[in-house]
Amino acid sequence: MSRDADRMHRAAQVAEPGATVEVVPVREKAPGIGEVRIDVQATGICGADIGTVRNPTPATGFPITPGHEVAGVIAELGPQVQGWDVGERVTVGWFGGSCGHCTACRTGDVVHCPERKVPGLSYAGGWSTTVTVPATTLSRIPDGLTAAEAAPFGCAGVTTCNALRHSGAGPGDLVAVLGIGGLGHLAVQFAAAMGFETVAIGRGEEKRKLAGELGARHYIDTESQQPAVALRKLGGARLILSTASSSKPLADLVDGLAPHGRLTVVGFDAAPLQLPLAKLVMGARSVTGHLTGSPADTEQAMRFAVATGVRPQVRTVPLEEAQQALDTQQEGRARFRMVLTTGA
Repeated sequence: MSRDADRMHRAAQVAEPGATVEVVPVREKAPGIGEVRIDVQATGICGADIGTVRNPTPATGFPITPGHEVAGVIAELGPQVQGWDVGERVTVGWFGGSCGHCTACRTGDVVHCPERKVPGLSYAGGWSTTVTVPATTLSRIPDGLTAAEAAPFGCAGVTTCNALRHSGAGPGDLVAVLGIGGLGHLAVQFAAAMGFETVAIGRGEEKRKLAGELGARHYIDTESQQPAVALRKLGGARLILSTASSSKPLADLVDGLAPHGRLTVVGFDAAPLQLPLAKLVMGARSVTGHLTGSPADTEQAMRFAVATGVRPQVRTVPLEEAQQALDTQQEGRARFRMVLTTGA
C-alpha cells in the first residue's frame, strides 16, 4: 500500500437520480487482490455516460462516479498482481472485469461474460483523479499516444477497430460508415487505414471536406442523396458500419449492401428495427451487432493507430468542468470526443 493511501482525490459524481454532476473530494481505494490503482490523467465522455448520468442504476448504489474511457499511470499494485509495474501508462475501457470461469471467459470472449463489469456502473469509474480496477482490465499505452488520445480507445477506438477487422471485408472492398461523430470519425480513419474503399455517410454538405480529411474516398450527404441508392451506384457495400445513435435509417440502408454484405451496428437507440426479411434473404445479407473488445484488442487498436496515424479528435476540459462538458456533448456541440483531464 502506498504511504499516502489516505490522501484526498477528486471525483465527478452523481449523488442521486437526476442530480447534476459535482466534483467532490474522495479517498483513494487501496487495491485488493488482483487489483491496481491508477492515477488518472484523462478520461473520455462516451455517449453511454450520458445515460449513466440521466438514469443511473449503479450496482454499488449512490453516489456513482461515471467513466469508462480512462488513461493514466499505475500508482499501486495489489497482492498477486503480476506482469505490471508501478509507473506504466495504461488505459481501462468499457470492459471492467469478468468472472474468469464461464464458457465465454474460458474461450477468451471476456466481453460477453454474463457477469462482466463496467467501470462507472459496477464500481467507481474514471471521472476522477484515481480509480481502482482489476488488473485484467488494463491495456498498455504505446509511445506516440498522449493520455487524452489514448482514453477513447478503451471504448470508441476498440469498438470501431474491432468491428471493421472482424467484418470479413478485405482490402479494396467498399465499406461505408454511417455517422461521423465520436465513433464514426474513428471508424472512417480505421477503414481507410485498413485499405477499404471507404464511404462516409453524414448529414450536410459541410461534412464532405471533413470526410475526405479523415480518409473517406466517397461522401454521401443524406440531405441530398438516398444512401442506399448511392451505395448501389458504387457497386454495393461489403460492409456498412452504423455508428449513428439513431436506428431509423437502418432498414432502408440495407438496400445499399452488395450480395453477402453485412450491416454491423455499434451505435443505436431504443427504437426497434423493422426490416422485411426479403431484404436479407434475397441478397444473402446479414445484420449484426458488435460490442467493444478485450484489453488485448484495445492494445492492438492503439498500436495500429500509432502505425497508421489514426487519432481521435478530442477537446480537453478540466475535471472540474465535467457537467459543462457533459452538456456540451449531449447538445451535440462537441466535435467528436470530450475528454476530462486531471492535471496529473
